[in-house]
Amino acid sequence: MSLLWKSAPILKNLVKYVPAATRVQKIHRWVAPTLMELKRREDKLGGKITNPRNTFLEWNLEAELFAFGKRLNEEFDSDLLLQAFTDRSYVIKEEMKQKEIEFNIKMKDNKELAEEGEKFIEQYIQVYLETVLPKFPLEGISGIKAHLTCEETLANISLHLGTKDIILASEYPVDNYILAKTFKAIVGALLRSAGEERAAHFVRDFVITQLQGKDINEYWKIEDPWIMLVDILEKDGIKIEPRLIGEVGKNTLLACYRVGLYVDKKLFSSGFGETVSSAKEVAALEALKKIFGTEDSMAPINFKLQGIQKTVSKQHKQISAS
Repeated sequence: MSLLWKSAPILKNLVKYVPAATRVQKIHRWVAPTLMELKRREDKLGGKITNPRNTFLEWNLEAELFAFGKRLNEEFDSDLLLQAFTDRSYVIKEEMKQKEIEFNIKMKDNKELAEEGEKFIEQYIQVYLETVLPKFPLEGISGIKAHLTCEETLANISLHLGTKDIILASEYPVDNYILAKTFKAIVGALLRSAGEERAAHFVRDFVITQLQGKDINEYWKIEDPWIMLVDILEKDGIKIEPRLIGEVGKNTLLACYRVGLYVDKKLFSSGFGETVSSAKEVAALEALKKIFGTEDSMAPINFKLQGIQKTVSKQHKQISAS
């Protein structure tokens, strides 16, 4: 006790030399709620708006376009890539400025490239999905394709490729429509610059791989799984029979039923639900997954297929000829 009592003044003096960074800082209660409210108001107004990078003095558009192609390991025609990043709104804005100074420089926007890229993306995705999911119905393929080609998906891909600061548009920040349109135009520019094979691999690597880790059955809403299942099996002369094979908590709020579907007295699939009808519907969905080859235990989608662009090329030529 005597040693501790004598060392107490020394400990008090040591506290004075503790660095400020290691001391506990007192933060008032109002700080966190205030910051949260400011962040909420900022998000409500569209987020923090800053000047685009292309307005900085050290900005070099030609160098940025060159770096963009090298970063993706693709060879773009410089003029086509510039056109792909030029939105129609920017062209209109520049034309108005040129009229004021009586100067005229023709600029091309990315509308034509975007239309060409959009057609190629849709055709390639359709053929690719039909190849990797041979048993999946065309309605399901269309649902997956609609998800991959929607504005939100393409805009997200475009944003993470670093296109936001390179896009030439009249307003900043650019919206999802311009981001998605620019990505389609980039595909169109690559199609013209490097050919169909490189464009196909580009779409495969950046668009189709968005299905990684996703349940593809979620992109196709089946209105009545039981009727669809019966129609499919009847074509092959197969009869299916539903049976109630388990129930727990009957006549309570936590009731759970299990319905099994039998083919030739053998269990084909089963499903759980709060009611017998819902359990039957789940069992029918599980049976359809088995038939289509899209059950939970399915092998991952192969994202390394090659040579599919040849089929897309034939379809494109047929459409152009017609």
